[in-house]
Amino acid sequence: MDAALGPPEKMADRREDLTPMMSQYLDLCEQYPDSLVLFQVGDFYETFCEAAERTARLLEITLTKREDSTGRYPMSGIPIDNAESYIETLLDAGYRVAVADQVQDPSETTGVVDRAVTRIVTPGTLTEDEFLDEDNNFVAGLAADRDALGLAVLDVSTGDFYATGGDREAVADELDRFAPAEAVVAPGVDTDLLDSETMVTPFRPDAFDREAAAERVGDYFGDPESLLAGDAEVRACGALLAYAEYTRAGESDRLDYLNHLTRYDPREYLLLDAVALRSLELFERRAVHGEDGATLFGTVDETASALGARRLKDWLRRPLLDEDDIAARHDAVEELVGDVATREQLHEDLRDVYDLERLISRVSRGRANARELRSLKSTLDVVPDLRAALADADSDLLGDLRDRLDPLEEVRDHVGRALREEPPIELTEGGLIREGYDDDLDALRETEREGKAWIDALEADERERTGIDSLKVGYNQVHGYYIEVTNPNLDAVPDDYQRRQTLKNSERFVTPELKEREEEIVTAEDRADDLEYRLFTDLRASVAAETERVQQVADAVAALDALQSLATVAAERDYCRPEIGGDRFDIEAGRHPVVERTAGSAGSLADGDAATPSSFVPNPTDLAPGTVAVITGPNMAGKSTYMRQVALIQILAQAGSFVPAGSASLPVVDRVFTRVGASDDIAGGQSTFMVEMTELSSILRSATEASLVLLDEVGRGTSTTDGLAIARAVTEHLHDAVGATTLFATHHHELTEAAADLPRARNLHFAADGSGGEVTFSHELREGAAGASYGVEVARSAGVPNPVVSRAHELLDAGERFDSNGHSDADVRTNGADEELPAGVRDRIEDADVATTTPMEALELLAELKRDLDD
Repeated sequence: MDAALGPPEKMADRREDLTPMMSQYLDLCEQYPDSLVLFQVGDFYETFCEAAERTARLLEITLTKREDSTGRYPMSGIPIDNAESYIETLLDAGYRVAVADQVQDPSETTGVVDRAVTRIVTPGTLTEDEFLDEDNNFVAGLAADRDALGLAVLDVSTGDFYATGGDREAVADELDRFAPAEAVVAPGVDTDLLDSETMVTPFRPDAFDREAAAERVGDYFGDPESLLAGDAEVRACGALLAYAEYTRAGESDRLDYLNHLTRYDPREYLLLDAVALRSLELFERRAVHGEDGATLFGTVDETASALGARRLKDWLRRPLLDEDDIAARHDAVEELVGDVATREQLHEDLRDVYDLERLISRVSRGRANARELRSLKSTLDVVPDLRAALADADSDLLGDLRDRLDPLEEVRDHVGRALREEPPIELTEGGLIREGYDDDLDALRETEREGKAWIDALEADERERTGIDSLKVGYNQVHGYYIEVTNPNLDAVPDDYQRRQTLKNSERFVTPELKEREEEIVTAEDRADDLEYRLFTDLRASVAAETERVQQVADAVAALDALQSLATVAAERDYCRPEIGGDRFDIEAGRHPVVERTAGSAGSLADGDAATPSSFVPNPTDLAPGTVAVITGPNMAGKSTYMRQVALIQILAQAGSFVPAGSASLPVVDRVFTRVGASDDIAGGQSTFMVEMTELSSILRSATEASLVLLDEVGRGTSTTDGLAIARAVTEHLHDAVGATTLFATHHHELTEAAADLPRARNLHFAADGSGGEVTFSHELREGAAGASYGVEVARSAGVPNPVVSRAHELLDAGERFDSNGHSDADVRTNGADEELPAGVRDRIEDADVATTTPMEALELLAELKRDLDD
């Protein structure tokens, strides 16, 4: 959806005739042309003209008409008290929202009330708790400099800020990892890099100017030359900072809680692109049905806090490459696995931790209320307990985390002395500050209490003095305190009563002393409320001054929670510590972590694999780096599960986790690639086969000898002959030219012959027994090639009608094979000679020099010829 709404045309055409209020609305629309302006009118946020028609339709609210001296035009509004839910709908629909609040008290203003945009809400810059879950919410900045791209990503709610750069493919992979909700893009940058769900935000070109961007980065973090690599990164970071400041609108421009910019090289982490993240189901399930949490993250998530959950996701999204860093996490996990009391105590303490990163962000931006400051204090109160639990920690990482857990006693003490235990959310109506914190405030509150006590006693005193038993003392916002006497008793009213208000059945009076007391009470109350607010803002500012220290505590708490989560999973599910840096993929009794936990649930396995708690069988892996393992066997036998199992064990190990196996020794891999499962990109005009070839092309171009590659049924989207040719060419290329460790599951049994001819290739299979017309799976991985696919038996087990199964057996017995277009061998022998190839296709085949064509070039030629034939 085009979020650039622009000013309402109906108003802009007759601006000179607009009322002052509508002229104000038009001014704001022109000032924020890329946003939908919500304009406060009393208790509602209103939109007008074209914007009103859009919002009424989208939000399913009533479209009304406004009429003034200039005519009638559409209007629709949402209640301010419930605005957030409506704003969320607008964001989901692709809008940016500029919230224009009344910045003057209407009762103190003559003429039109001033309004100003106090916040701009966009998908990538959310800070409101109502819109956020525990995950990071990133906005990205993209800029280009010659052939290099610069990428910056910022979570405005937490202050997490990262920068990197590289070629198009490298930056695209990082965008896949961070999955930003919004991207601020420099002019000329190709937005095809971004996911279709990412909002693309063109921003003013001057924000990407090299000098302006460098100045802004320097103002926050110091010399950009020493922090960033290249002009593209500087421009991306500077423009992103400018955009984040722009969305603050009525707040102070500067984001004081941004204290750290982390520049990293993607090669510092094990790379998982979007295809791998999706097919391995690290964070999201591909299947529609199945158990909640049936992802790798859901399986190992035993974190107690939002901080820990975000950190654990980051570790899984970016596993480590440095063996020492990996070992440091393993040491910490091992210590916590062995110390049950400490692990359980940490988990219990961490349950009382609030989202410290977002709390201090709100404090720093001046948006935190008193309850949020109390939550911050409650979290800091846990820190001494965490330090005590780690007092005897032996591992270097746990010791470092303990030392970084700053108790911040002065902050905790200040907030504790200043704020009441359960302060109200509203900041301007009193009730925030503890008695004894400020002498002036105490004096004002005492005056207020004494006055109200005098008034409480006034009713009884006046009844006794006047003899009017029905006399009442009351208060309202308009007339203040009063004495009310019913009409039958008016003759008994004393001479010092002064009439204040006449009602139908009674009169209201004041006395000079009541007026004096009222003045004292109201003055004391107003002064006390104002003083409380000033005291609170001073307190909030003092806490904000310690933002960086609080962020360091949050960072340590997040890592500690992630470690105890991994240790809890390892202890409860019998995971082992992997050895990292070995010279083989050596896994004894490896298990699929997700299937092991959710076995038997629909959709937990792909491509027909199945398991139940009683039938899931652990399997070993023993491969030298660079091996191409060709894995055959029938559907349902476990090929896909096994391949994913190896990949997930590798990812867990390099993330610092123990792994589901009897033992494991693994080398460090730089990337995990997957071509697993079929998918269409119908909207993009790509068939399953084209998507498969596109993903395969990326693997063959990017994999290295240190990579782990998973391939499942490559080439099945075309004819049998073409598919086998592609599969063999890919196998040879990965073996000869790339040298990546490869697990290749296939139904092309002819491919086992190729594996037998390649020195670093091996044939493996999952055994099954098809005797008696029923297929039985052992789910055991064995050496050698499978003897059969048992497809007909699997079809019978799935409930395919008996006549179809019987006919399939007849065709198999007759020795006929069919390609994916339904042509049998006999068809090809009989009719193939009569079919004419298009001249262009025939010429290209004749021109091809088979002797000098590489496997990769042959694969590309084959794909092109297939497209020509399809056309």
